[in-house]
Amino acid sequence: MFGIALDLRLADFREALRRPKAVIVGVIGQMLLLPALSFLLIYLIKPAPSVALGMLLVAACPGGNISNFIAYLARADVAVSIALTAISTLFAAVTTPFHLAFWGGLNESTAPLLREVALDPVSLAAMIALILVGPLLVGMTVAARLPAVAGRLKRPMRWFSILAFATFIAVALANNFDYFLEYVGVIFGVVALHNSAAFLLGYVLARVTRVPEPARRTLTIEVGIQNTGLALILIFTFFDGLGGMAFIAAWWGVWHIIAGLSIAFLWSRRAAKA
Repeated sequence: MFGIALDLRLADFREALRRPKAVIVGVIGQMLLLPALSFLLIYLIKPAPSVALGMLLVAACPGGNISNFIAYLARADVAVSIALTAISTLFAAVTTPFHLAFWGGLNESTAPLLREVALDPVSLAAMIALILVGPLLVGMTVAARLPAVAGRLKRPMRWFSILAFATFIAVALANNFDYFLEYVGVIFGVVALHNSAAFLLGYVLARVTRVPEPARRTLTIEVGIQNTGLALILIFTFFDGLGGMAFIAAWWGVWHIIAGLSIAFLWSRRAAKA
């Protein structure tokens, strides 16, 4: 998150606030409706408990860092994308534990898992604040006060983020390889369905609320791109790398990039109508 924050500027937020409707609708879609939609999807398809809990955790996480880049490629409203990623990150220490405990506790298959690990929402919130909120604020401060330093740090921080995420995926695969071989088809199918539903939610919500097309593209991308790196850290910290959860988060992290870039490619061929 520190690396992403190096690109954030107060001017981006001022620009986004000129279109408050898009920001508000995006916050509602990502921080409220996506977890609820995920709960409904779990009710309909009834996956294994660990898979279901992984779906809920991914949906409860803030927006993914790569969404801003994908929004740029899609010729979407990048300022709104940056604002939504930052807002969801700042509130993640509250929203992620809440949604995981609330929706996970409501589902009869995931509730026993939460009780089994004796998940402490306060500890979870503290971990998220340490991982996301602190680095976000420090990165924005460095970008504002030491722009030359921020410029030199951007490239190595991007590579570090990629390497860290790849390491989490490798560890998840190594620790749960038998589970992976047995359920690989289920994991791929569930993630494709879940991610498609997330993208569709963002698009339909923006369409229904008559958000301008550039922001409509942004909302589609923002709701469909989640911070799966955070999800993996939480899974290994609080759930002992639980197989179903780990593979859902790991494959989400790969699939949402593939799907997001595919959507961006289609939209990049036509400028959005303001």
